[in-house]
Amino acid sequence: MRTDNKKQAIAATQSQPAEHVTALDYERFKQIVSVSKTDICTTLYRQNRDLIRIKKEHVAVRNLVRIIDSTLRLANAKGFAAMTLRDLCNDSGLSMGGLYAYIRNKDDLIGLIQSHGFMLTRRTLDDFTRDVADPRDKLDAAIRSHLFLSELMRPWFYFSYMEARHLSETRKHEAVAIERETETVYRDIIAEGIEAGVFRDIDARLLASLIKAMLQDWYLKRGKYRDQGTSVTMYAQTMRAVLEGYLERNA
Repeated sequence: MRTDNKKQAIAATQSQPAEHVTALDYERFKQIVSVSKTDICTTLYRQNRDLIRIKKEHVAVRNLVRIIDSTLRLANAKGFAAMTLRDLCNDSGLSMGGLYAYIRNKDDLIGLIQSHGFMLTRRTLDDFTRDVADPRDKLDAAIRSHLFLSELMRPWFYFSYMEARHLSETRKHEAVAIERETETVYRDIIAEGIEAGVFRDIDARLLASLIKAMLQDWYLKRGKYRDQGTSVTMYAQTMRAVLEGYLERNA
């Protein structure tokens, strides 16, 4: 889906009543959100022109897609720490010289991988919550969009969580900052609801952290929910029911 079409689709959805937005299921989400590897890697290329030494954008973008796909595949199969740049060359089809035109080392590589997902997560949360006024619907929209994105991009979310221990100190700080940033989205929505008298007075930061943990449980323990016959839409609906029960003023 082209970027203009994607914006039009989101705008059309958000022009409907809030119930329509928050009744969003995973299949509809996939229709609205374009997780185009080419689009993401184009932005990634433009943001890292100081690192990537390839002048032709279409060539650079095509190879970034190959590098990212290969990294996620190898890291999920054998672990990022065990993966070598030689392994990456063999899997992606790039030569060592060709690979060094994009990264200098594994720290640069993990920086590209992290940026790739963080950028899309920020954009998706903003797209789906920006025009939702009711705090209950806004919290649900934030949770659904994050949850559905993690289903659509599970290899990245799994990689980002599992490989955090191998990050350099700088990358760890960046990853922690991003995680806190997404938690802050939930905290601020909950705080809005408390201020508006919609939610009862609770610890918004603590609940935001618990929401983050529930979102992580979905993509880290996917097999458990698959065996239970739980779909991602069912999981989202259950999260809403649990949170609404807890946040009701008469709870």
